[in-house]
Amino acid sequence: MLIYLLCSLDRSNIGNARILNDTTGNDLQQTIHLSSEQYTTALMVFLVAYFIFETPSNYMLKAFRPSRWIALLMFCWGAMTICLGATTNYGSLTAVRFLLGMFEAGLFPGLVYFLTFWYKSNERAIRVALILACATLASAFGGAIAYGIGKINGTHGLEAWRWLFILEGIPSCLLSFFVLVIFPDYPETVGWLNDEERELATGRLKGMASLGHSKITWEEAKRTLKDWRLYVHYLIYICVSVPFSSLSLFAPSIVSGLGYTGLDAQLFTVPPYAVAFVVTVTISWLSDKYERRSLATSLCLFIAGIAFIIEGVLAPTAFRARYGILCVAVSFSFASIPPLLSWLTANLQSTGAATLGVPFNVSMGALGQIMGVYIYKANEAPAYPTGHFTNAAFALLGMVLTLILRMIYVRWNNGLGPNERKWAI
Repeated sequence: MLIYLLCSLDRSNIGNARILNDTTGNDLQQTIHLSSEQYTTALMVFLVAYFIFETPSNYMLKAFRPSRWIALLMFCWGAMTICLGATTNYGSLTAVRFLLGMFEAGLFPGLVYFLTFWYKSNERAIRVALILACATLASAFGGAIAYGIGKINGTHGLEAWRWLFILEGIPSCLLSFFVLVIFPDYPETVGWLNDEERELATGRLKGMASLGHSKITWEEAKRTLKDWRLYVHYLIYICVSVPFSSLSLFAPSIVSGLGYTGLDAQLFTVPPYAVAFVVTVTISWLSDKYERRSLATSLCLFIAGIAFIIEGVLAPTAFRARYGILCVAVSFSFASIPPLLSWLTANLQSTGAATLGVPFNVSMGALGQIMGVYIYKANEAPAYPTGHFTNAAFALLGMVLTLILRMIYVRWNNGLGPNERKWAI
C-alpha cells in the first residue's frame, strides 16, 4: 500500500504542479511556458510508456523476483520525479515524463499479479482495493502537501512546483532500499514461514499456484492470447480507466473551476479522495464477502455515470452541488476497479495466464487513460461538459459490458457439473 501510494503521488503530482501558485505566475505551466496542448502531450507520453512497458515489466518481475524488480522500479521512478523539478522546457518535461511512465508501468499489474501468489480469489478484491485506494489517498495527500509546499514558493530561488517534485520523489528513492530487503517474494521462498505454514500457504490456492517463479509456456501464452472473454474484461477496464485517468490528472483544475482558487484549490481536492478511500474499501469488502464482483463493479459504474451526467448539466455557478456530486463521481469511479480486477484474476485458470492476462488488462487500460487526458478541455472551464459527459458514457458502457459478461459466465456455470470449477461472477 505504501509503495503504491508513493507511486500514485509521483504520477499525479503534475496536476497539482500545473496550478500551484498560479495566481502569482509561478506555476509549472507559466514558468516553463507550456501551452495547454503541450501540457496534455506531456501527460499522454507517460501513458504511452505505460502501455508499452507494462507486460514486459511483469515478465521481468518473474525473472528477477518481485523484491528486486519492484525496488529497482521504485528507485528509478523516484529519481525521475526529482528530475521533473529540474525541467526547464516542454522537451525536457515530456522526456522525463516518458521515463517516469516506463518505470511506473510495471508496479500496479505486478502487485495485482503478486497477490495471486499469496491469496485465494475470494480474498483479493479487498486487498486490491486497499492498494488501489492508496491512489485516492495519494490524491488527498497530494492536495494537502501541495498546499503546504505552496507556502515555500521562491525558497532558494526555486518555485514551489519544483520543490513539490523534489520532495515527493525522495521518499520513493529511500524506501526502495527497504523494499529490496523486506518485500516477500513467494510463500515457497520466504524465511519467516516454517514447513507446515509454507505447505498451508501454497496448498490452499487450489491450482492458482503461488509458484510465480515458474516459467510460462508458449502453450499457456497462446491460450491466454486467444481467449476472447478476456478481451471483454480488457474492454471494460478501458471504460473504467477513462474517468480514473481524467480525475487523477485534472481534479485540481476541476476544483479550481468550482469557485476555489490558488492554494485553496489544492486543499479542496482532499475531501473527494478521502471519501473515495472509504467507499472503495467498503465496496470491495462487500464484493469479496458475497462473491459478487461483477455486480459491485456494474453498480459503481452506474452511480458514477449518473453522477457525471448530473455534473455536466448543473449550472456552472452551482458550486456546492457540483462539488458534492464530484465527490460521488470520484468515489464510485475508483470503487469500480478493485472488484473488476479481482473478477479477472478469479477467472484466470493458471499462473501462466495471470502472467499475461493481468498486465495485458492494465495495458489496455492505458488506452482509456490516454483518452482521459484529452477530455477536460481548458477552454471549457469551469463547466467542462465534454469531460463529464465522456466519463458518463464510458462508465455506463462499462456497466453494460460487465452485466453482459456476467450473464455469459452464469450460463456457462449452469452447464457445468457439480464437481467442475465454476466461473466467478
